[in-house]
Amino acid sequence: MPRTKKRSGRGGQQGNVQPFSDEDASIETLSHCSSLSERTSAAEEAGETEEMAQEDFQYKLKVYIDSTVDKSAKTRQGALDGLKTAMATKILYEFISERRMTITDSIERCLKKGKGVEQCAAASLACLLCIQLGSGIESEEVFKTLKPVFKTILNDGAANIQARQACATSLGLCTLVAEDDIMDVYATMECFESLFTRSYVREDGSRPSVNPQTTQLHTNALLSWALLLTICTGSHIRVIAQKHLAKLPRLLENDNVNMRIAAGETIALLFELIRDVDPEFDYDGWEPLCEQLNALATDCNKHRAKTDKRKQRSVFRDVLKAVEEGDFQSETIRFATERMVIDSWVKKRTYDAFREFVGSGMNYHLQSNEFIRDVFELGPPMLIDSAALKAMKSSRLERHLYNAAAFKARTKARSKFRDKRVDVGEF
Repeated sequence: MPRTKKRSGRGGQQGNVQPFSDEDASIETLSHCSSLSERTSAAEEAGETEEMAQEDFQYKLKVYIDSTVDKSAKTRQGALDGLKTAMATKILYEFISERRMTITDSIERCLKKGKGVEQCAAASLACLLCIQLGSGIESEEVFKTLKPVFKTILNDGAANIQARQACATSLGLCTLVAEDDIMDVYATMECFESLFTRSYVREDGSRPSVNPQTTQLHTNALLSWALLLTICTGSHIRVIAQKHLAKLPRLLENDNVNMRIAAGETIALLFELIRDVDPEFDYDGWEPLCEQLNALATDCNKHRAKTDKRKQRSVFRDVLKAVEEGDFQSETIRFATERMVIDSWVKKRTYDAFREFVGSGMNYHLQSNEFIRDVFELGPPMLIDSAALKAMKSSRLERHLYNAAAFKARTKARSKFRDKRVDVGEF
């Protein structure tokens, strides 16, 4: 006989179902506790791992600091580069403030006894040290020790030219950050003036004989002079405009493209500052200057490199607008969830000076460095946890799809433009 099928559920015979016992409840509770303890232990392990990584990082920094006094020049160079990278990419205020005098002594020794590349690395490290410490007594003590060394190398014609170039740049930024006396700022500016004025075209039209490396030294001195110009008083800006505004255009005739660009940006900066002080300021040589700037903005000399001409034309179009209309082409810098608008030549010169030393870590310093945020009036650092920051970022797939769509649209637009240039045949 065929077996009858047992049905369970409605209308059928119910099977034997055991009720939910206390033993099952205890098992479920244990599983929850187990998973919770696993998450807790994972968090503790992550914290321990992060702490160990921090200890390892600080140990490496201590080794770098000790290695800056090594007998081997190669070892000293590597130690300076390691400290530079660390200071450019992380905020190390507490660690550095405890050892600032030790680091300062190492920098001073490398500047005095090192050669060439080592002196350049030490000069850059001095700037990063001041950026880390910020504007205060600690950075002032560091700068008082290093300023005489910077000026000695800068004014020594027999010193290594690369070291002099580095000292010209570093002295400018360290003065901006750490100098507490405005009269000392003016004295440093005069030191820079004694250098870049040697590249002025003479009144009779003759050009001074200056080699490319010395021209770069004069360019660095001019840029540092312009950086300190941003913190001068209104009365001193009037004096400088009266003294230099008629002479700075002579640098626009220089053969070096970097010098021409630095001179153009400095002229635009000086016009912006003097107009802020005196809105009715009138410059006698305004028309000849505009003609000269327009010639550089449309330069097509065949003996100049294409990249130099392209870069020069782009800069001098903005400089010409600044001189003629008092206008500035603003730029937006985005970092984390914030953004900063560079809307003046003053802010541009300051941003470029910091970025030269911090490099790719500039966005991180804009986000976390209290001193740099204060310079650009960004307020105190915003605290955002990693989970929220990750949620705000677009996924890799979204970025890929966006780039693909933009590429397709750009290709279509270019194809249409190329079609318009196709020959229609001969008559």
